[in-house]
Amino acid sequence: MKQVLILALMGWLMPTQGAWATGPDASPRPPERIVLAAAQANEGTAAGFQKWITEFRTRALSQGITAKIFDAAMTGLTFDEDVIRRDRNQSEFTKTIWDYLDTAASDLRVSNGKAALKKWDGVLSRIEAEYGVEKEVVTAIWGLESAYGTFKGGDSVINSLATLAYDARRAAFFEGELLHALRIVQSGDTTPAQMRGSWAGAMGHTQFMPSSFQLYAVDQTGDGKRDIWGEDPTDALASTAAYLKHFGWTAGQPWGVEVRLPEGFDYLLAKRDLLKSPSEWAALGILDMQGSPVPDHGPAAILLPGGAQGAAFMIFDNFEVIERYNTADAYVIGVGHLSDRIRGAGPIEGAWPRGDRALSFDERIELQERLTAAGFDTEKIDAKIGPLTINAVRRFQTAQNIVPDGYASLRLLERLREL
Repeated sequence: MKQVLILALMGWLMPTQGAWATGPDASPRPPERIVLAAAQANEGTAAGFQKWITEFRTRALSQGITAKIFDAAMTGLTFDEDVIRRDRNQSEFTKTIWDYLDTAASDLRVSNGKAALKKWDGVLSRIEAEYGVEKEVVTAIWGLESAYGTFKGGDSVINSLATLAYDARRAAFFEGELLHALRIVQSGDTTPAQMRGSWAGAMGHTQFMPSSFQLYAVDQTGDGKRDIWGEDPTDALASTAAYLKHFGWTAGQPWGVEVRLPEGFDYLLAKRDLLKSPSEWAALGILDMQGSPVPDHGPAAILLPGGAQGAAFMIFDNFEVIERYNTADAYVIGVGHLSDRIRGAGPIEGAWPRGDRALSFDERIELQERLTAAGFDTEKIDAKIGPLTINAVRRFQTAQNIVPDGYASLRLLERLREL
């Protein structure tokens, strides 16, 4: 499943579920970091869309789609302007990690997760035994992707993908996904009517894109179909475990552990590419929240998603495996923390800088432009607060004699504006 293969123009393979849903039972999948493509959209006329379908039919048949399948699936489609609008607006959805986690691991979502795990414990335990992925982790992904199957998405996947393929912005990517969707129908896994999901084409209980479905979905029930859409979530949950296993999940290793940093901690050590064993971190005074060394689960980095004033985590290789599902740190921490809560752990203990707000898309662009202009090159002006921008922020903070935690805050932007 995993959107493995992060699209250069999009930043994701698994799509967003419509931004940051706020309802207690809705899917809170965050939009991932994206770069807007320069291409302009088609005008989106009904006539133009139908003409595109006619032209696409030739290409689809040349790729092995039968005329019968194509005509059954593609007849009656309409250009969906709402899909294009939602695609355009992704970049403007912003939320702080603490606000996100308040929804992702709310008490209701935790209790619903425990109930879902209890109901499907036999299935999930067998999946855990076969794939080596803890059942709480699979359940947490299920909870964030579709609120345990209650919000799988009601859009026609084929209609949405056709609309996005007709649009010029990411036409090649979505045409490829549409071809995969037609192959799924042709293989007999589902029907066009049953193939429903998010506006961007993600499907089923755990929101697979068609290409990821083709690579990683499994028929766990043995009925001859890889059914990730039906009321029985078995195939979807097993496919999620198979996906994580494929990308290197280590059984028994946590995604991360909340830790306390010592007085005088060198914040330049808190970066993803600096790995130490937990015992080495312990020697530097970094301990779990009970004051004990973190067990040696393997090489780990220190992550400060809310800067020096926020909670700190020691993260392991499994963090990167969850990232294959969605590259946003908030999502990975959300999955990991929710899985811990479902297992019985308590809330995150560290404080967050709740007086801060998230930077808007335009403000993230401005931050990168001002950092670069001040001599702290971010290398890209793309609104992504990734490693390049975080490193530039650290260099600026060091030069300004402020804590170099890499935290891109509004206060930091205002300081840059004063230069």
